[in-house]
Amino acid sequence: MFRLENKIAVVIGGAGGIGKACSTALAQQGAKVVVADMNLEKGKEVAEKINSDTDSQAVAMPLDVGKEESVVTLADNVIKKYGTIDILVNSQGINAKMPAVDIDINTWDSLFNVNVRGVVLPCKIIGKIMVEKKQGKIINLSSVRGIRGTDGGNVTYGATKGSVDMITRMLAAEWAPYNINVNAIGPSVVMTEMIKKAIPPERLEMLLSKTLFKRFVTPEDVAAACVYLASNEADNITGHILYVDGGLTAIG
Repeated sequence: MFRLENKIAVVIGGAGGIGKACSTALAQQGAKVVVADMNLEKGKEVAEKINSDTDSQAVAMPLDVGKEESVVTLADNVIKKYGTIDILVNSQGINAKMPAVDIDINTWDSLFNVNVRGVVLPCKIIGKIMVEKKQGKIINLSSVRGIRGTDGGNVTYGATKGSVDMITRMLAAEWAPYNINVNAIGPSVVMTEMIKKAIPPERLEMLLSKTLFKRFVTPEDVAAACVYLASNEADNITGHILYVDGGLTAIG
């Protein structure tokens, strides 16, 4: 179960903490993986690690996810190399906490550029490839903050993730006739190196107290959900937000 041999996967934001874990997990299940990231050097490091540790193949390609021409170039290059795209993972995302009364509109626009525009553009361009061949799996990275509110200046971030959730549902409905599954993963706090540095210890303790298992989600937890949604075993699941959150959304 969950094998992905002969599948071509594009992981956008593939050099980040979650993207790296998803890229690695997909490759471990047999997919050929394109690690697409603005940081090409980090992308190459991820691809080289995958190539040394698995029996699959990975390559790194540059991408500025907010620019349509960059996404078009990425898709063209993947098609030239592999002939098709079977799996798209939009794993990129940024956050900037701001009290609502102090929202900086430039920062607001930056979050929407990466978190929302950066999901729509790959879905549009790579989705067209999937529509033409009448098959594909798309997995977007959302958050529990797309459905649950919180304090701490997260209005902008929550707005972007709520947008990702509805984009996921709308595309699932529109592309169901083409046999394309569109789902999202909504983790709670994922314990990456960036998060460890960004969130004060006392807030981490508070967030931890809201989970049922009293442990943070790891990138590998998210990657496992990504593999499932990319696999044939999830062929009858679409328009779904899979919460990898230690039970946070179960209790509010």
